[in-house]
Amino acid sequence: MIHFEGVSKFYPTKNGRNYVYKDLNFSLPIDKSIGVLGPNGAGKSTLIRMMGGADMPSRGRITTEKKISWPLGLQGGLQGVMTGRENVRFVARIHGYKRTHMIEQLVEDFAEIGQYFDEPVKSYSNGMRARVAFGLSMAFDFDFDVLLIDELTAVGDANFKQKSEALMKAKMDKTKVIMVNHSVGQLQKFCEAGLLVKDKSLIYFDDLDEAVKEYNDTYVTAKN
Repeated sequence: MIHFEGVSKFYPTKNGRNYVYKDLNFSLPIDKSIGVLGPNGAGKSTLIRMMGGADMPSRGRITTEKKISWPLGLQGGLQGVMTGRENVRFVARIHGYKRTHMIEQLVEDFAEIGQYFDEPVKSYSNGMRARVAFGLSMAFDFDFDVLLIDELTAVGDANFKQKSEALMKAKMDKTKVIMVNHSVGQLQKFCEAGLLVKDKSLIYFDDLDEAVKEYNDTYVTAKN
């Protein structure tokens, strides 16, 4: 279980506090992989960051006895003035790898961007940046009970997407995931349960399809 005890998250504005979550008292089962659903701006990425320790609640606390990963994803993380190789080396050292050559080689081979791996990331196309970020997120031998994944989607042509999805599934065979992705199809490939962000709160569904139905009924149908 991941326990939310009196958790609120807000940001100050000139009109007062803007709450993303308010007074969460909730225990999240993690015996299944979970897809997180909610409209844009509802706080899905904020939730992932708080569970992974990259952001803190404004009030309350989140506790668990399980080993939870840092947030893995394509958003940010790569420094534009550094090369792809330098980014990989930097991240590997942060996570305790003194000898980084193997990690560098894994990401270089996986990303398939040739000589650009040794060029500044700011010169990359969005697709090239995403390939390196995906490879970097998947390069480590994870020792976690739960992986937190934020918009980590396979990119590139059909062969590269197939390779990416196979790598992700291999990692997920060893652990559970809590995944944010705008594609319901991607969530259905990797998750069994669902977590809906609704009205600054969280609703857990033991079956992902039930969560998708509630999401569609609440947000998609209402919008149309």
